[in-house]
Amino acid sequence: MDKHILLISCVDQLGLISKISSVVSDLGLNIIIMREFVEEETNIFFMRMELSGSLDSESLLANLRSKVPQNAFIEINPKQKKDIVLYATKEYHCLNDLLGKHYFGELPATVKAVIANYEDLKDYTEKFNVPFHYITHEDKSKEQFEKELIDQTKVYNPDLIVLAKFMRILSPEFVSGFSNKIINIHHSFLPAFIGSNPYKKAFERGVKLIGATAHIVNNDLDEGPIITQRVIPVDHTFSTKNMAQAGREVERNVLFEALKLVLEDRVFVSGNKTIIFS
Repeated sequence: MDKHILLISCVDQLGLISKISSVVSDLGLNIIIMREFVEEETNIFFMRMELSGSLDSESLLANLRSKVPQNAFIEINPKQKKDIVLYATKEYHCLNDLLGKHYFGELPATVKAVIANYEDLKDYTEKFNVPFHYITHEDKSKEQFEKELIDQTKVYNPDLIVLAKFMRILSPEFVSGFSNKIINIHHSFLPAFIGSNPYKKAFERGVKLIGATAHIVNNDLDEGPIITQRVIPVDHTFSTKNMAQAGREVERNVLFEALKLVLEDRVFVSGNKTIIFS
């Protein structure tokens, strides 16, 4: 039987779940899973439904529009295998993990290309028959570098850009062109130790936990809406190098977990927070 995904966010109102459920039922669709949440601070209702049955998308959308508040976000059957472009620099661990999972069908997306500002990962990427584009940042203004990034990225029209250890700060102009479509992995448990050299900072502080944070990129450095975080214990025997090695494993796991949630349409962005129906 056909299965479908319905996403809705709107101002909350009395009886909203009942109205939506009635529309779905009247069209002969069965609700398999329904998750909903109301954010009290904003009075915004979020809902993700998995449905089964024969679907007339136009009828469902029209009937829902007549029942929910104006300006509601409604998406029926979002693109279920999304196209992504990976940005990289020199570090291989996150790129390696995503390309491997893509190759073996574990990543619910199509990796259209890898774009990097160094050539170090070119040969490795091409082993997976994925196009690799080298765009250097050297001897260029930030504007020129980003224009070249944008031009090459738009060739593939991706649903998402994944910063797989892309160690460049993107400008507000770049980010606004791909609003809520850029996912980054940061090598610390945000908001602690933002910016560069987090493991050195963690070592000097004598921390007992290190971690990684995957978040949606906005115009505040490493402060976009958080999708997933994870920590592991460390102690006084860990050097900076030991911490970095352990951290790389956490980073790739956290990035994949976050990306999978986004690809499965389980993440709503609300201001600088996320609503996640895991």
